[in-house]
Amino acid sequence: MAQKKALPIELDELLAAEYNYISQTATQANEDRARVSSFYMIAVGSLIAALFGTQLFDAETFTQTVKIMFSGLFVLLTMLGTSTVMQLARLRSAWYESMLAMNQIKDFATSQNPALLQAFRWKTSTLPSKYKTNSVSYYQAVEVSLISGLMFGAAMFFLQQAFFTFSVLNWAVAIGLGLVMVYLQLVIYKRVLK
Repeated sequence: MAQKKALPIELDELLAAEYNYISQTATQANEDRARVSSFYMIAVGSLIAALFGTQLFDAETFTQTVKIMFSGLFVLLTMLGTSTVMQLARLRSAWYESMLAMNQIKDFATSQNPALLQAFRWKTSTLPSKYKTNSVSYYQAVEVSLISGLMFGAAMFFLQQAFFTFSVLNWAVAIGLGLVMVYLQLVIYKRVLK
């Protein structure tokens, strides 16, 4: 049986350099996911702390204008949450593309040396799917979506408070719209990945 011709050393070095670059890209995508979700949590936490640190909850200073401003701030945080969910999806996609690129190199290496087939657990055909509901990326998206939905519910609550008298219906509408926002953001996450 004829042996396949060994690759030139320069080609081996090129493949190793490419593999290392792709590996670094995948690592960077994972680190960026943590940073993106942490930034959103800090932004939301800072605003909530500032709200509770002020005296704005006094009935005399809690005017219609202040309620509308709060509603606007919470809508802004909801939009920031949507942006964060989209970034998390893009970073998951970048990680996935890196895995495909790494596997392309592994596929080439195994075609040159079939004994390497036993060395790799992940093959292109066995990679986890891009949209995977039990991945850290998905859990981060759920976390951001839940907080963002809470922010949207708060925005709707304050908006209703500015224009209508207080009732249990205000709470029901705010909670319902908050849950709809959570659902919509998770749909956005899924669509960005499909």
